[in-house]
Amino acid sequence: MVMGEFTQETDLLVIGGGPGGYAAAFRAADLGLDVTLVEMAPEPGGVCLYTGCIPSKTLLYVTELMHDARRSSGMGITFEEPKIDLGMLRAWKNTVIGKLAKGLSGLVQRRGILYIRGKATFEDSNHARVQNGASSHIRFKHAIIATGSRPRPLAGVAGKAGGRIMDSTGALELTDIPKRLLVVGGGFVGLELGSVYASLGSKVSLIEGNGQFMHGIDSDLSRPVLDRLKELFDSFHYNTQIESIQEDESGVDVTFQGDIPSKSQRFDRVLVSIGRLPNSEGIGLENTGVKTDEQGFILTDRQRRTSDEKIFAIGDVTDGAMLAHKAMHEGKVAAEAIAGMASFFDFQTIPAVLYTDPQIAVCGLSEEAAKKRGIKIKVSRFPWAASGRAVSMGVSAGMTKMIIDPDTQRVLGVGIVGRDAGEMIAEGVLAIEMGALAEDVSLSIHPHPTLSEAEEEAAGAFLGSSTHILPQKK
Repeated sequence: MVMGEFTQETDLLVIGGGPGGYAAAFRAADLGLDVTLVEMAPEPGGVCLYTGCIPSKTLLYVTELMHDARRSSGMGITFEEPKIDLGMLRAWKNTVIGKLAKGLSGLVQRRGILYIRGKATFEDSNHARVQNGASSHIRFKHAIIATGSRPRPLAGVAGKAGGRIMDSTGALELTDIPKRLLVVGGGFVGLELGSVYASLGSKVSLIEGNGQFMHGIDSDLSRPVLDRLKELFDSFHYNTQIESIQEDESGVDVTFQGDIPSKSQRFDRVLVSIGRLPNSEGIGLENTGVKTDEQGFILTDRQRRTSDEKIFAIGDVTDGAMLAHKAMHEGKVAAEAIAGMASFFDFQTIPAVLYTDPQIAVCGLSEEAAKKRGIKIKVSRFPWAASGRAVSMGVSAGMTKMIIDPDTQRVLGVGIVGRDAGEMIAEGVLAIEMGALAEDVSLSIHPHPTLSEAEEEAAGAFLGSSTHILPQKK
């Protein structure tokens, strides 16, 4: 520290203003702590708000409207083919982001949190330097690291800003609609953004390095989505890798190896979505007692405390699912632990949602995981072809399934594929967290006709009391 420099004193320094960071800052301020939040962006929100969850779901909703317009022709209502105004679409996306960002900024101010724009680096376990317009120092009693993650680049390929080899951030800028788009990676991001571009008119080819898309999702849940995406995408290729890739001003030449007929192809753009890396480098961890694993994830306990007792870490920079809702709950746990509360990150399940059309939402134990682990289960399914609401909406290709302990009747897992699955999965989360039995779900009266009835019916199918499907033979 330079003599004469001003040092800001704070109870809690939060580094990173994404969902985990601002959730931690808000909870700590509500508990009476003096909080300083340091973030490089002008307003809080992080990757989720600016280049992740919110813009991607905004675009996916727009494409869902397009699918609905085409689907309605079978109901007697025909619309003209949509005319896409990319400028207005980008403006709508940015309007959504702007409204939410301003809302978060207002909450920062109303909670009395000091917001500093800049990059924070630890000098020791009690001090950090913030680089912005002018360097400043912060002395803290506790700190929470919420620096998030960044897209994992393709090995040996350095994409440039505005270039034709894009990561998820570049893809969400929606610079144009490429005639031919290659998507590398069959995870949630690749399938979601690939479906956006395919819906807008791109011929999308998708490659995955192993033999399965949507790793960890039961095959009966993923099948309806893959069937739909095979209609939407130009081609799918499993067990396929990139051997070489070369970008020029007008396109990208790609040479493949693996299970793909044409080994050399040219695309207008390439989207690389092969995972994310933790942002744990360059923040001065070497000046503290914080330790990381071999992949760079910060090690924490159940209260999100690191190996340095005054410093906590949450979200993508720690191990586990890289999900905004997980980070938010971790942030609250860390803030409460710092405030002296007996708070722990001790959840039975964390839901995950794939926002394609149809959607997939899962929580708890999957059927395939149960089989691998030798866990005794009973699988109960309710097909949406028997759902009055789903049939009336023209979305009967869905299904709700429950993984149930056959001896205790406890609900261990829930999986849903279909329209608005992401809105419905919370009931499954609640059931698992509360230790609910299949009978509890079945005897809870659900409104008719709704998609949510499928959860009541799936539980009833286990008990042999489902109304709209025949009981299973014993």
